[in-house]
Amino acid sequence: MPDKDHYHYGLGRRKQAIATVRLYPGDGTILVNDQPADTYFNNRSLVAQVRQPLVLSGQDKKMRVTLKVSGGGKRGQADAAKLAIARALNVMSDDLRPTLKKARLLTRDPREKERKKYGLKKARKAPQFSKR
Repeated sequence: MPDKDHYHYGLGRRKQAIATVRLYPGDGTILVNDQPADTYFNNRSLVAQVRQPLVLSGQDKKMRVTLKVSGGGKRGQADAAKLAIARALNVMSDDLRPTLKKARLLTRDPREKERKKYGLKKARKAPQFSKR
C-alpha cells in the first residue's frame, strides 16, 4: 500500500453523484470503488471521459488513481470523477491550471433536477385541464 501522506485529493460533484479522488505516484491504473475503471463503468466512453484530465495534462502513465463514487448514475459519477481528478491535478501543480481551464475541466456542471411542486404531477407538468 502506498504511503498515505503522499497523495493529492480532489472532490467532484454532478447531479446527485459525488466523487472523491486520491492521486498517488504510480503506473496509471484507475480504481473506482476498489474495481478497475473498465469493470466498474463497463463503457469505453465513460472511462475515456474519466481519463481525460490525466491525458490532457500528460499524467496518465505517472499517476495511480483511486476513486470513491456514490449517488446518481454511471454518467453522473463519471462526470463527478472527471471534475475530482481535474481538481486534484490543479492542487498538485499550478502549472496545469491553464491547460485544464481551457478544456473546461475545472467547471462544475450546475444543472440539477428541479423539485416537484404541489398540485403538479412533476416539476412543471400539470394535470390535464377539463373545461366541463
